[in-house]
Amino acid sequence: MKKSNMIIIGVIALVAIWGISVYNGLVTMEEDVNGQWSNVETQYQRRADLIPNLVSTVKGYASHEQETLEGVVQARSAATQIKVDVNDLTEEKLAEFQKAQGAVTSALGKLLAITENYPDLKANQNFLELQAQLEGTENRINVARTNFNNTAKEFNTAIRRFPKSILAGLFGFKKRAYFEAAEGAEQAPKVEF
Repeated sequence: MKKSNMIIIGVIALVAIWGISVYNGLVTMEEDVNGQWSNVETQYQRRADLIPNLVSTVKGYASHEQETLEGVVQARSAATQIKVDVNDLTEEKLAEFQKAQGAVTSALGKLLAITENYPDLKANQNFLELQAQLEGTENRINVARTNFNNTAKEFNTAIRRFPKSILAGLFGFKKRAYFEAAEGAEQAPKVEF
């Protein structure tokens, strides 16, 4: 074999090894994003699972607050109906998901606000435990969303950088959407006593 043929074969082998390494790295990063999305969904599901218990506890004390109770149940139902495929996570679909989850948060806020009118309910151990679990779940949701955004950022950066962007385009790796603040979140809520 000629020396030039060996050099060409060596260069081709190096490029192939590099391509395989980059592809495997992108697959790993994509799986990290998928895993973080699953964590987000798990936390939202945990919240959805807590809501019926919270509603039934409040219902026993505040039966005439039926509209608020129904609002929580409807918001939960609507939020659990929206399924987002992590492989098709567009900004529009993520915004729809966030809107439904925001409706649950708003309805829960109203539910927790009416409990101020019921001293017996506020002292009920089941209610206090459920409220603490719900608060903990909201914190977990925030952590899961932050972790997802960080992982998506790393993935998005990797698939946009040259020369990885070439392979990412060839193999169909697509940019992932981020969780963003809900509309109106930049304004602090008014608290009135």
